[in-house]
Amino acid sequence: MDTMVDLPEWIVRASGQASPQRGRVALVGAGPGDPELLTLRAARLLRDADAVVYDFLVGPEVLDFAGPHAERICAGKRSSRHSMPQHEINALLVRLAREGRRVVRLKGGDPFVFGRGGEEAQALAEAGIDFEIVPGVTAACGVTAYAGIPLTHRDHAQSCLFVTGHMKDDRADLDWPALARERQTVVIYMGLAALGHICAQLVAHGLRADMPAAVVQQGTLPEQRVVTGTLADLPQRVAAAGLTAPCLIVVGEVVQLHHQLAWFGLPAQAAAG
Repeated sequence: MDTMVDLPEWIVRASGQASPQRGRVALVGAGPGDPELLTLRAARLLRDADAVVYDFLVGPEVLDFAGPHAERICAGKRSSRHSMPQHEINALLVRLAREGRRVVRLKGGDPFVFGRGGEEAQALAEAGIDFEIVPGVTAACGVTAYAGIPLTHRDHAQSCLFVTGHMKDDRADLDWPALARERQTVVIYMGLAALGHICAQLVAHGLRADMPAAVVQQGTLPEQRVVTGTLADLPQRVAAAGLTAPCLIVVGEVVQLHHQLAWFGLPAQAAAG
């Protein structure tokens, strides 16, 4: 779809229209899904891009910010499904820039939070390519905000950890003692397949079985669903609700505030029932 979203006039003036003498890559965070969470800088760079290399989790409404002349290349990854291996993505960004193009590498959430943006920036630096990093609203912050789950709260959590729950040999290899502490919030990316293992390990390493926990599917989008429970029963609740990726897991006392603070989409009771 080649619909182009209009930007305020002052942003268009600031962007300029002159073609660059050499290519440049912007590693841009697209945010967690809702296109209105895109930053103004990201919108401007998309409007002026000659090529947009994007991930699966970037929605079509975000891609609509790109101009109709921009080449759009899907380079996304899902579990066991890679449209392009990472080394090929790195090489693609270098090639496009060497062709003199203005390239936007569009990544869900924030490029430097489980987005492999650091690896891509290293590849560009080693190839002598000019680049910039445009942060985005990371999924942990955006999704929990839309779910009405504060990451920190004076009464419940004084710290927050972001970790990835990717499976390796059917196990999530995490620092369980560091995660299984009271008065903190743990947000686990890409952990749905390992949910049962994660909950069991947190209990085995010291968290009580009735610690509140939640899974949020398609956070910030109209399809958002939230299932809450405890470490003891969350895997069964999520299975009964039929949640599928992309999801975030949230563990901590702050989860109990969802029922009071939920403001977007369906409440957890409806999602689970």
